Amino acid sequence: MTYDGNKRPGWDAYFLAMAMIASTRSTCIRRRVGAVIAAEKRILATGYNGSPAGTRHCTDIGCLRQQLGIPSGERHEICRGAHAEMNAVTQAAASGTSINGCGIYVTHEPCSICSKLLINSGCRRIVYMNPYPDELSRTLRAEAGLTSEIFEDGDAVKRVLENAMS
Repeated sequence: MTYDGNKRPGWDAYFLAMAMIASTRSTCIRRRVGAVIAAEKRILATGYNGSPAGTRHCTDIGCLRQQLGIPSGERHEICRGAHAEMNAVTQAAASGTSINGCGIYVTHEPCSICSKLLINSGCRRIVYMNPYPDELSRTLRAEAGLTSEIFEDGDAVKRVLENAMS
């Protein structure tokens, strides 16, 4: 269901709008990513990509991946930042919140590392807006039976955000 301005937004558009808001906290120079973990129409945890707590941010010292010329979708381990999905899962764990059976809404498609984390955490559904060049990620999710959906109605998410500000 999309948002037409007269009705409430569908849950996917609503949670993706919340992920967009979470992404504004990102300290990544290359890409701002936000994530929202939800179950039974309730938000359980949020996350955004950035350096681990207590460490220097890429916005302050520069991007290691950029300095080394590493293209998007490759060598995920060479990065100061933790991905939005990782931070959302750790936020849930730190508060003792089970995410088994949850859905996750992400501004960008999860990489293979995050996909493995989501599979093992019991996540059942991923909804994202922007594709990411990582074929292994898609293969792993398909093998594990993890539903992955691209949300193509970005205008619905924008309307949710615009209406929230009016």
